Amino acid sequence: MAKKKPHNLSPRIANRRAHHDYHISEKLECGIQLRGTEVKSVRNGQVSLAEGYASVDPQTEELFLVNVEIAHYPHAGPLQHETKRKRRLLAHKRQIRSLIGTTSAKGVTLVPLAMYFSKGMIKVEIGVGVGKKTHDKRQDIRKKETDRDLRRAMTRKTL
Repeated sequence: MAKKKPHNLSPRIANRRAHHDYHISEKLECGIQLRGTEVKSVRNGQVSLAEGYASVDPQTEELFLVNVEIAHYPHAGPLQHETKRKRRLLAHKRQIRSLIGTTSAKGVTLVPLAMYFSKGMIKVEIGVGVGKKTHDKRQDIRKKETDRDLRRAMTRKTL
């Protein structure tokens, strides 16, 4: 009898606002350096990626995740982590060098898209994004509404 794979009970925390505010051109999966209580909070899904961004330090060629809030773990007691601290992202040097080149252009930023577990490790998906204008956002909303109306019309049963 074949063994059943365990269900992945770990959450996938997505930044739904990122695709609304930015045109995402390319994506990169990175590891993240966390403390013990932060890992427990991520496993509970207590993360807010909405205001976060990634930055590259060109001198040391390191990648950091800034302004992402990981809530306190309630069972940890007095030894807690800072909720909004600068966290180091783990990527290859060649990937970081290419990000230095792409983010040097005006209006380009690194946006965290999702945080999830992969083979027991926490991964962060970051995307290279260019900010959308308000008319682009309106067009996207209009397109989503028409697609939704088409799906509704196709699923309705005719008598």
